[in-house]
Amino acid sequence: MRIYSKTGDQGKTSLLGGKRVPKYHLRIEAYGTVDELIAYIGLIRDQNVSQRIREELISVQERLMVCASLMAAECDDCESQLPQLDEEDVSGLEANMDRMDRELPPLQSFVLPGGHTTVSYCHIARNVCRRAERNAIRLFEEEEFPELVIQYLNRLSDYLFVLSRKLSKDLDVHEVKWQPNK
Repeated sequence: MRIYSKTGDQGKTSLLGGKRVPKYHLRIEAYGTVDELIAYIGLIRDQNVSQRIREELISVQERLMVCASLMAAECDDCESQLPQLDEEDVSGLEANMDRMDRELPPLQSFVLPGGHTTVSYCHIARNVCRRAERNAIRLFEEEEFPELVIQYLNRLSDYLFVLSRKLSKDLDVHEVKWQPNK
């Protein structure tokens, strides 16, 4: 199988199901942003993080591939052929957040991103995740797909924030609190 097909040279691409759409189509923007997020998660995974976090991030990447597939599908029988998300995917993120949060001091103000490259990567991924969520919501308003994708992306952005705080603690990085009007 070749990577290049030359079928996109005129600015169109195929959805799962075969329909061809412009590369700027909302569906492409939505799952393309998820693909960008998968790459940023990989960048975090490549940092000096614990094996447990590395395994969590691999699982996140796998679930995001499912999200992208579900948004890329436009056919009647696609869902029966595609992997699906389930409620446990969302509750798994919540359980991981709760576990990390128990080790952290209570959050009493906004935190400014930064302090360590790994922490900053988490914040970048969180922002890309929020954009992916916004794109998914826009797409869902026009073309339905499993709504659990939106819920997963929402919870994942929270997970990435908690992960940034956990890694700040693990790396002994001082969190800079935002102080308005200072």
